[in-house]
Amino acid sequence: MEALLAQFTFLSNQALSDKNFDPSTIEELMKLFELEAYKSWASLELEQQKEVEEAEISMKEAEAYLDSVMDDAMEEFRLFEEELERTSKDEYDTLVQSADNARKMGKLMDKAATIASKKYMEAAMNSATSRMKMAFKGISSKKVHPS
Repeated sequence: MEALLAQFTFLSNQALSDKNFDPSTIEELMKLFELEAYKSWASLELEQQKEVEEAEISMKEAEAYLDSVMDDAMEEFRLFEEELERTSKDEYDTLVQSADNARKMGKLMDKAATIASKKYMEAAMNSATSRMKMAFKGISSKKVHPS
């Protein structure tokens, strides 16, 4: 472009000083200016297109990275959730087992209390029966107890 400007300056000076100057030479130079402008415009357009493509590639790489990070995070969350569920189930099972053991212990204690109560009642009945028999023997033998 600088060469064209230098050529234009030279032809402009020549046109001012030479009366026989052919104006078509400036027209040819103007066509070269036009061609250079189109080339420059096309070059800028191509450069812009390359930048757009590079930006799209960078965007796709960023999206792929984000997808990868999100997939990793979701996998980690899923594993955490499974571990939490497993731990909760283990704790629940432990609590259920403790409750069953406590219920069984309660039933055993109830049975033991029932058996002890029956034994006490049986012993009391046997004692009362024995005393009554002794009392009848004492009445029938007409012996009186000194107390």
